[in-house]
Amino acid sequence: MMDFNSSASLSGQVTALIDVGMQHARALQGARQYLGASRLGASCERALQYEYAQAPVDAGRATCGRMLRIFERGHVMEDCMVGWLRAAGFDLRTRKKNGEQFGFEAADGRLQGHVDGVIVAGPEGFQYPTLWENKCLGAKSFRELEKNRLAVAKPIYAAQVALYQAYLDLHEHPALFTAVNADTMEIYAELVPFDAALAQRMSDRAVKVITATEAGELLPRAFADSTHFECRMCAWQDRCWRIQA
Repeated sequence: MMDFNSSASLSGQVTALIDVGMQHARALQGARQYLGASRLGASCERALQYEYAQAPVDAGRATCGRMLRIFERGHVMEDCMVGWLRAAGFDLRTRKKNGEQFGFEAADGRLQGHVDGVIVAGPEGFQYPTLWENKCLGAKSFRELEKNRLAVAKPIYAAQVALYQAYLDLHEHPALFTAVNADTMEIYAELVPFDAALAQRMSDRAVKVITATEAGELLPRAFADSTHFECRMCAWQDRCWRIQA
């Protein structure tokens, strides 16, 4: 039993309890059994393989409670943006009549994606129907997005949008991409025209990752040095660099 009279801070004690509870709830959800379209724009195809194969992460690399809270913040801000857009006059649909998310499956269900929503009508100056995707970002990422726009600043999100537009047949009109600055609550909005070439590259990549993984073939790393910052952040860094490939 935890001693709440110890010298440890109350904040630390409460946080530890919350972390355990969140990690337990996440474990009950189980791992997804498919390659997620939202991840296909990641730099490293080998990392995508580990993710698709549900390879155990390196020791000490399990998602910490703080990161789980950041993920949860994203869900909360998405719900807020839904309400704000609807109040602004957008007819935004986030669920089918049966309560399921809008999404798609390909490659016999081995590739799947679930979208934030579809806007079917709304204020003048927009074209409908249109895909809607939303993110909650820290100030640094938000400013980068403002400066360089989606395709350059956040290529993973750009790939996600292109795939969703293609597979859900929402490519005729530009997608509405929004982001909320988690520090200032500023809103960024961008109309994203369909990038057919990007969607095709990502679809081809999905086939490549799935096929190679199921054949037991490891794809090349994206980086030549284990100290590259993306390698350092990877949950499978040790596993990957133990292999001479």
